[in-house]
Amino acid sequence: MKVLFCFQEVSEVIEDDFLPLSLDAIETKRAIHKEAKKKDNKALFLIHQCMDDVHFEKIQNAITSKEAWDILIRSHTGGDKIKKVKLQSLRRQCELLNMEKGDRIGEYFTKILTITNNMKDYGESISDLMIIENIMRSLPQIFDFIVVTIEEEKDITTMKIEKLQSSLEARELRLFDRNPVKKSEQALKISHFKEEDKRKDKK
Repeated sequence: MKVLFCFQEVSEVIEDDFLPLSLDAIETKRAIHKEAKKKDNKALFLIHQCMDDVHFEKIQNAITSKEAWDILIRSHTGGDKIKKVKLQSLRRQCELLNMEKGDRIGEYFTKILTITNNMKDYGESISDLMIIENIMRSLPQIFDFIVVTIEEEKDITTMKIEKLQSSLEARELRLFDRNPVKKSEQALKISHFKEEDKRKDKK
């Protein structure tokens, strides 16, 4: 939403509020007032367009875009106490998260980034380095070799998360290609599911 506000050049009315001026205002102020009102209406329209029915119920009576935006922020964060509880819960999830057997690298990165992005939404300061270190610490043993190689040959303080993901996915593909057992297991699973689907269709 913030990116959309900036793109449409209405972010100032969300942050500073739109204040109506008196009828006695001079012509210049009237022009400023008219432009501010126009932007406010535009911002309120954007908010309405992006809301589902549940959230729209909360803001339908808001007169200005800032009023609507403040309602959404309050309802999303749920106050400081709830915010702290949610943040603690997310921290715990992040600390306990490990790549499970059967997870793919892409899926695991999505899990970690979802949690860390939620933490950022609640005010937590998380750097790419912290995320990278957490990922490398929580990978299964089969990735030890590539983790050690990365730590010895790369400067992880400047590494991008996407670069780490591509390196690990390359290693994952090599492991998968060299392990015909896993391939045959997956083929058996696929054929098993297909047989089950055929039986269901017959019923």
